[in-house]
Amino acid sequence: MDGQVYSENYLVIVVMLLNLSYQYSELILLSFDISFSAAAVRRQAHNESFPFLNSLQRKLSARSDRVKCVDLHTSEPWMLASLYNGNIHVWNYDTQTLVKTFEVTDLPVRAAKFCVRKSWIVTGADDMNVRVYNYNTLEKTKTFEAHSDYIRSIVIHPAQPYVLTSSDDMTIKLWDWDKSWQLVQTFEGHSHYVMQIVLNPKDTNTFASASLDRTIKVWQFGVSAPNYTLEGHEKGVNCIDYYTGGDKPYLVSGADDRLVKIWDYQNKACVQTLDGHAQNVSVVAFHPELPIILTGSEDGTVRIWHANTYRLETTLNYGLERVWTVCCMRGSNNIAIGYDEGSILVKLGREDPALSMDSNGKIVWAKHNELQQANVKNLGDINIKDGERLPISVKDMGSCELYPQTIAHNPNGRFVVICGDGEYIIYTAMALRSKSYGTAHEFVWAADSSQYAIREGTSKVKIFKNFKEKQTFKPDYGAEGIYGGYLLGVKSSTSLTFFEWDSLRLVRRIEIVPKMISWSDSGELCCIATDESFFILKYNQDVVAQTPDSDPSITEDGLEIAFDVLNEVQEVVKNGFWVGDCFIFTNSVNRLNYFVGGEIVTVAHLDGVMYLLGYIPKDNRLYLGDKDLNIVSYSLPLSVMEYQTAVMRKDFDTADRVLPTIAEDQRTRVARFLEKQGFLKTALQVSTDADHRFDLAISTDNLTLAFQFAKEAESPQKFKRLAEQCMKSGAFELAEKCLAESGDFGGLLLLATASGNAEMITKLANTSKENDKTNIAFVSYFLLGRLDDCLELLCSTGRLPEAAFFARAYLPSQVSRIVKLWQEDLGKMNEKAASSLADPEKYENLFPDLPHGIEVEEILKPSLGLLSPASEYPNVKSNLEVNLAEVIENCRNGGADASEVVVETPADNTESVEDKELDNTEDFNIDLNDIDDDIDAGDVDLDEFIDDDELFDTSK
Repeated sequence: MDGQVYSENYLVIVVMLLNLSYQYSELILLSFDISFSAAAVRRQAHNESFPFLNSLQRKLSARSDRVKCVDLHTSEPWMLASLYNGNIHVWNYDTQTLVKTFEVTDLPVRAAKFCVRKSWIVTGADDMNVRVYNYNTLEKTKTFEAHSDYIRSIVIHPAQPYVLTSSDDMTIKLWDWDKSWQLVQTFEGHSHYVMQIVLNPKDTNTFASASLDRTIKVWQFGVSAPNYTLEGHEKGVNCIDYYTGGDKPYLVSGADDRLVKIWDYQNKACVQTLDGHAQNVSVVAFHPELPIILTGSEDGTVRIWHANTYRLETTLNYGLERVWTVCCMRGSNNIAIGYDEGSILVKLGREDPALSMDSNGKIVWAKHNELQQANVKNLGDINIKDGERLPISVKDMGSCELYPQTIAHNPNGRFVVICGDGEYIIYTAMALRSKSYGTAHEFVWAADSSQYAIREGTSKVKIFKNFKEKQTFKPDYGAEGIYGGYLLGVKSSTSLTFFEWDSLRLVRRIEIVPKMISWSDSGELCCIATDESFFILKYNQDVVAQTPDSDPSITEDGLEIAFDVLNEVQEVVKNGFWVGDCFIFTNSVNRLNYFVGGEIVTVAHLDGVMYLLGYIPKDNRLYLGDKDLNIVSYSLPLSVMEYQTAVMRKDFDTADRVLPTIAEDQRTRVARFLEKQGFLKTALQVSTDADHRFDLAISTDNLTLAFQFAKEAESPQKFKRLAEQCMKSGAFELAEKCLAESGDFGGLLLLATASGNAEMITKLANTSKENDKTNIAFVSYFLLGRLDDCLELLCSTGRLPEAAFFARAYLPSQVSRIVKLWQEDLGKMNEKAASSLADPEKYENLFPDLPHGIEVEEILKPSLGLLSPASEYPNVKSNLEVNLAEVIENCRNGGADASEVVVETPADNTESVEDKELDNTEDFNIDLNDIDDDIDAGDVDLDEFIDDDELFDTSK
């Protein structure tokens, strides 16, 4: 047919075909070797468009000055727009916010591109300059004059450090940024403005150019003259693009003659002309993922054409005046469009890859129209690491006449269905031989491999068994989606209705709008995922089967007790399936999880968006694929999931039988699951992780075992934690051991004092002294009444000033000795300061009460070691209430021993607090005055020391 859709003769044939059945039309079309499917003919007859065009979604609408160029970032959700007013805008189309903006020049910026591997934005403007900006810092890194007229187009080479620019000066130039932006080559041959240049995706050493001289030229790096020229437009050519698929050597071009032409650049011939725009065609593009051609025009419309039949599928008009630029990106269904009054970004259809794996590891996927097959079991005995790409061999299975959007194996894996272009084809899985076909917007398999359902439009659902239509019905609430599995699910705009496959009996209608439904193999559990969460339901099969249709409990919404809601989880499920009672899924933050028994277990953190393929029990591995059809796998032992399933079903005999088969490195995972279910003692027996076992021992109050674990770990933190638990439980002896093992002397002091254990305090005093914990040792000695040990501890640690004051308060007999030591130590630093210290032996007049203090010390010394039990506290007077003068007088008069003296509180207690404070202040002032009077001013010159810098020397 020489590339034409149909000639006049074929139009006659097509009209005849419209009166025939679908199957006959398919056969006749194939006999004439027409390159488009019967679905295309049917859509032409009924004015239907691609199904994925019905899900067109506007993701960004940004008003601005005239947009001359748009580009999409390959890893960030960014759209770049260069404006006629000289500015650059970068929009985040996920958040619909302007994230970056800067001024390039006051003249139009007609070209701008992301260079992701350098974090650049490269711009070309009407001032003939190329400018390079770092898009993270917005710093301008390079400016140079590239042409002698307006710069129209810029291309970044995908692998080499090259930038191509075209201009109104009729030249194309190649620049190398690794060589300080050196001009590598100039391509000359056009006789008018060079409007656009584009690299050949199949050979990046060649490129094509469009010019207002009405020609398209194809060039090669290293050759200054064009390889060949394509001519056919009657007016200037504004735009071109290469077809990215591997099956056609095609170019598309648009011109001021309002026509779009498809070129076979190998045969150098025009194979199709698309006519429909009312003004100049300003932009054209082959979509890299979808079988469509995009054309934009100054008439304000973007037209979408079928890339195989060249039929006009739809027209977009957003009322933003003239269209100037369009950008598509490999791996994405997003389309960016630039207009006179702003920019738009839309998404067509779904971006999930079309791939499926059966239970034996055979994978079928589609690359555009090409079908390929692989088998993960052919990997042999290679060591597979989690998350690494599998080196699987791929087998080409030929092309499919429809564009695959979904691929799905039936439950037993014998057949695989391919859906797209509004139709489906069922193939045998082994040889991909066609078994059945038909029209459908959606296709789902039943749990019974011989049954399936299709949805035609939004009101009709058909059920098939053994490839024969069994029944058709129209759901009361409409059919905007269908879901397969144990029951047939039909989604409306507000609800989900479940039907039995064989009888179409309504089981239950639920007020929920699902995004995905997945059934367990037993049909007992069902997961319903929405946009924000997912629900785990239990299907009561026996109850439904035993309830007759006449039962009054059955309402228009079905049987209320048909389902029990087991769990609601606030996780966004991307896709998932069941293995036993475990629901395996990927979530919105790219984590691979499984859900069992109310617990989510994370298997892995994925590097990007991955799609679950299946689980192979023999390999104990889970397989996933991405949009680029890279296959990876993760270890997930079947025995673990079988054990967890048995526990959830309370089948403990099976659980005990499965447990020995679980590998040691998986025991801790199982133990944590048991812990969540409340089986702590069993978890303690199963776990192999030392930290986890310690935690479980504490949780089960098995303190002796926890002490053993802490001893093995030699962890002070574990001993401290265990000590706290022991004290809460009243196990003080074990708490003492834990505190001693952890070296927590403060904790030992607290325990000893709280329990009144003098023996522990004695031991603590000696131990803390040996370990240089002098503060603890001092307090311990003091509590024991071992004042001499307290004093010696202060001296041995060089704290002589504190020792002197301690002796003055508690051991007056030692004051003179300690002062001598203090003087000796201070004299090493400052002799004058040392001589200012008053020794009681030399200055008895300064210490008039010292002899009485020494006498009291001797009287009280026998009682210091007598430790009374805490129960005697009410009968023992505080030292503050003892009048020492009365004690001494009583002793001198042959009274009771000092340890037995009890001094009665003064009878008159009416004196106010203020009076007592005043009396104490007056007594203190009198003492000070007495001291001042007794000091000989000639002995000590305080001013001398105050002025002496040596007194404040802190170098020591």
